[in-house]
Amino acid sequence: MITTDLKPAPIVSRFIEGLNAPQAQAVTTTEGPVLVLAGAGTGKTRALTARIAHILDQRLCQPWQILCVTFTNKAAREMKERAESLIGPPAEGLKYLGTFHSIAAQILRQHCERIGLKSNFVILDDDDQVRLIKAIFEEKGIDPKQFSSKTFGFYLDGWKNKAISPKDLQSLPPGSSIEGLDFAHGRAIALYEAYQERLKVLNAVDFGDLLLHCLHLFRANPELLSDYHQRFRYVMVDEYQDTNVAQYLWLRLLTGPTRNLCCVGDDDQSIYGWRGAEVDNILRFERDFPGATIIRLEENYRSTGHILGAASGLIAANQSRLGKTLWTGGDEGTKVKISGLWDGASEAATVCERIDNLRADGIRPKDMAILVRASFQMRAFEEALGRAHIPYIVVGGPRFFERAEIRDMVAYLRLISSEDDDLAFERIINVPKRGLGDATIAKLMAHARLGGTSTMQAVRDLLDTDELAARTKTALMGFVRDLDRWREAMASLSADQLVDRVIVESGYHDLMRSDRTSGETRLENLKELSSAMAEFPDLGAFLGHVQLTMDLEKDHGSDGVRLMTLHASKGLEFQAVFLPGWEEGIFPSQRSVDEHGLKGLEEERRLAYVGLTRARKIAEVSYVANRQVYGRWTNQLPSRFVDEIPPVHAISDSVMGYGASGVSSRFDNLTQPVYSTNLGNNLKVQMGTPHRHTPAKPVLAKGLEVGVRVFHIKFGYGKITSQDGNKLIVNFEHSGEKKVLDSFVDKA
Repeated sequence: MITTDLKPAPIVSRFIEGLNAPQAQAVTTTEGPVLVLAGAGTGKTRALTARIAHILDQRLCQPWQILCVTFTNKAAREMKERAESLIGPPAEGLKYLGTFHSIAAQILRQHCERIGLKSNFVILDDDDQVRLIKAIFEEKGIDPKQFSSKTFGFYLDGWKNKAISPKDLQSLPPGSSIEGLDFAHGRAIALYEAYQERLKVLNAVDFGDLLLHCLHLFRANPELLSDYHQRFRYVMVDEYQDTNVAQYLWLRLLTGPTRNLCCVGDDDQSIYGWRGAEVDNILRFERDFPGATIIRLEENYRSTGHILGAASGLIAANQSRLGKTLWTGGDEGTKVKISGLWDGASEAATVCERIDNLRADGIRPKDMAILVRASFQMRAFEEALGRAHIPYIVVGGPRFFERAEIRDMVAYLRLISSEDDDLAFERIINVPKRGLGDATIAKLMAHARLGGTSTMQAVRDLLDTDELAARTKTALMGFVRDLDRWREAMASLSADQLVDRVIVESGYHDLMRSDRTSGETRLENLKELSSAMAEFPDLGAFLGHVQLTMDLEKDHGSDGVRLMTLHASKGLEFQAVFLPGWEEGIFPSQRSVDEHGLKGLEEERRLAYVGLTRARKIAEVSYVANRQVYGRWTNQLPSRFVDEIPPVHAISDSVMGYGASGVSSRFDNLTQPVYSTNLGNNLKVQMGTPHRHTPAKPVLAKGLEVGVRVFHIKFGYGKITSQDGNKLIVNFEHSGEKKVLDSFVDKA
């Protein structure tokens, strides 16, 4: 391995002026394999663009002999614009500077006849793909109510991201752990083959095919691959840590005998494993390309010293990394503030108070961000920001009460509350699908207008006639029975218990679970809706609150606090960043750790690192001792990531002491339930009265015992078959036997 020695670059270039020594080395080291490990805020785009300019200025190749791939069109445009500003007109010849998919499409259109396509082939978008899958399901007799077309599309994308063709699936050894193989009772491979055959008939490809077809093209035509080795004298890729298997193989094939491949990336910012990214691609670069030059960009131009120290100390806990330490020549700045608070409401209120104080100090709202691990966390902050009249913008998605699943469920509740609500009726009458066509719905609404009644009343009237087809009548009768039953239950159920029942009994829960692309996230949002409803005495009070909240959530233009998930924040930067919800089970995500073990935990830690390094001057982490989860209050433990921030770079303003800071709890004299924990050398937590406490053995919640029927927001209805303390074994009607905590179920 050749490592950076920080010596002046041996080649004089007019494009290294103003660059530091490692950046200059990345620009001028043009021959052979090069890996540029570029930490957050270290000027990687500037270095990569200067490298392109230097290669062309030295006449090492023509512009069209450079292959430079990015992940987004925005990044490609920015790089091309920067290159044009450096070298002028020659940059216009960079015809192979773009995204993986755009360049793969260019290559395919030139040689498509070799894979049985015409040059005017169509590239399907997500909606087109789902429609095609539905048509194949119908042709093959697959029940769309039992097997989701979106879920199969999710599996297709996963296979293609791993460069797995139908033939590859067939040759897998028995017991292979490829996700989706058992879809539709083991018919996945046959459906994949039918899908690919149908694409060929339509002269179409999907996005995964663009790279998959290129791989087949080059492997089947070595002379063509040799031509491309001559064509692409220099290959460069940005954000290499985010490449999937297919992209990795595509780059390996296109890198010719000269091995002039330059990969720029940061293993510590690989956070997209859930969509196919393989951090191992960057970790094994030296094994793939022996003798590669490894250049580390570690001087950060964004954040203060304490923020970088906190982020570096945190990420050092990861085992799977190549290793680097960010530093800055600027100020140390203020330490990362770590706040332990009593509950979620006080956390949201405290963040809003801090934002108000920073606004008074001259920081604009758009220069501040609240970064959450999951979208369901946004609801509390949206409401707190609205009450405080602080402008905000949800980045990367709609506001909480504007999300489709929330609007759907609120529409159900509105219709239960008032049958005259035609807008609510129209929204949910066929969600989930009840086999009611547009013509039927139009007929119902026309009948209502003619009779001067609500559409629900028109439905009731028509059910007493012979004007409806038998199948339609059956569907509508079921819908009316559901509404009547839920309306009757309003008298005995709380608002949150009512919505839990509607979510399951309407079929909406099963609809979400069948969607592997976003179903889990949408279910989490529905759980948060249930938690929100638990705060209100009845359904009417909640619906009034929703209307008030929607009125408060007016668009304040571009100058608003940014509210987004940590994943959406990558590549952005702000003067001040707030990082709430750093609690075990929330961050790191319990689901990620359960499904992926150590690999999942390390990706969660990289996500925490990304969050901290978004901040220029102020970074504030918070966690709570108690959080309302699905309508029940639970004790929370601070995230292990809090413990991993070195105390020298952090300051506590907490209900809970942090490290050796000596900060006492402002709740020391309260008599709330006590718990204590030691999460390592840096963090000791004690809530309530300051004395040692041995937690009592958990006691099963009142009314829950073996044989009792219960309801769980994710698994639906079931019966308790055994229990151990507060742990239950429940045989759920639709999900089978599961182990759950008593706090996550209600007596049905």
